[in-house]
Parts: sequence; C-alpha cells; structure tokens
Amino acid sequence: MKSNVAGIERVLRIILGIVLIALAATGTVGWWGWLGVVPLLTGLAGFCPLYMFLGRNACPMRSRKS
Repeated sequence: MKSNVAGIERVLRIILGIVLIALAATGTVGWWGWLGVVPLLTGLAGFCPLYMFLGRNACPMRSRKS
C-alpha cells in the first residue's frame, strides 16, 4: 500500500479525527462525531482509499536517481 496522503494534510486529518472523536465522546455532537475515526485512520496510515479511486496523490514526487 503506497502512501498517497502527506505533509500538512496528514496532520490535519489526524487533528480533525481526534477533535471529532473527543466531541462525540463528551456528547457535544451527535453520533456522527464518531466518523472522526475515518480521517484519523487515513491520517495515521498515510493512505486514503478514496484518493486511490479518484487517482489523486498528495505525496510529492520523488526524483529517481539514474
């Protein structure tokens, strides 16, 4: 599984996931706050299945050494 999420987007996904889960756990938001698990896991793994389906890659291209 290749990484397709990198940099600041990865950090933002992790933060968003933690915040949503915390809000759901404290009862501040409804059940949908538990959907924060999705951005948390994709941020931690560095892989987003939706990006793969759409053909998007947020990781910078690495130069190949010949």
